[in-house]
Amino acid sequence: MEIKATVGLAMLVLGVVLLVIEASMPGFFIGVVATVLIGLGIFGLVVPSLFVSWWSPIIAVFIAAPATFASIMLYKKIAPPSKSPATTSGDTLVGMRGIVIKTVEPDKLSGKVKINSQIWSATANEPIPEGEEVEVYESKGVHVIVKSVKKNAHDEKKEE
Repeated sequence: MEIKATVGLAMLVLGVVLLVIEASMPGFFIGVVATVLIGLGIFGLVVPSLFVSWWSPIIAVFIAAPATFASIMLYKKIAPPSKSPATTSGDTLVGMRGIVIKTVEPDKLSGKVKINSQIWSATANEPIPEGEEVEVYESKGVHVIVKSVKKNAHDEKKEE
């Protein structure tokens, strides 16, 4: 096999390997490169003189452009862009309930609460032990200020 055809075969093999990698670990976007390499490799096997001609760059562009476009369209069909990622800020947590996973103490941010499977630094006006249910009534930056739900329920009963 002459060197020109070997280059085409190498590009074809490398393209297939990259496609296999992309299929096993999606998200690297090496499928676009793989598609281009496969196209160039096939063309190089069919017309081995491609790689030693001054036409090489022009032909490469004419193969690469549609292959890239086709790959991107395929990506869009396989994995369409999802809705905007859900973001949670402290403001959206006001009124939500969670569980204390590390004792919450006044004037300290060492307390931790779990709200909707997310862990937030928390403080309160009084100590709240682990395992107690709390409600967020204010947020400041990336931490929340909570109050005990048990105590609130007790206070509401007193008022009745």
